Amino acid sequence: MDMTKAHKEHIDKLTYMGLLSRWRFARSGDPWMSGDTGTYWGDRMKELRSQEGGQEEHVRCSKKIGW
Repeated sequence: MDMTKAHKEHIDKLTYMGLLSRWRFARSGDPWMSGDTGTYWGDRMKELRSQEGGQEEHVRCSKKIGW
C-alpha cells in the first residue's frame, strides 16, 4: 500500500502492542503490511524496540498476545 499522511499518523498513534499484534496476525496480502506502508510499519516497530526498555516491552507484549 502506498504511504499517505493518514496512514503514517495512524501507525504513529499505535502502541507497540497494537503494532505487534497486527504484524503477527495479519493475513497474507494484508495491504497494511505491504509496500511503503508495510515498510514503515516495520520501521516503526524497530524504532520503538530500540528505545530504552523497548526490548522488555517487546517480550511483555509478545507473551501477552501469544502466537
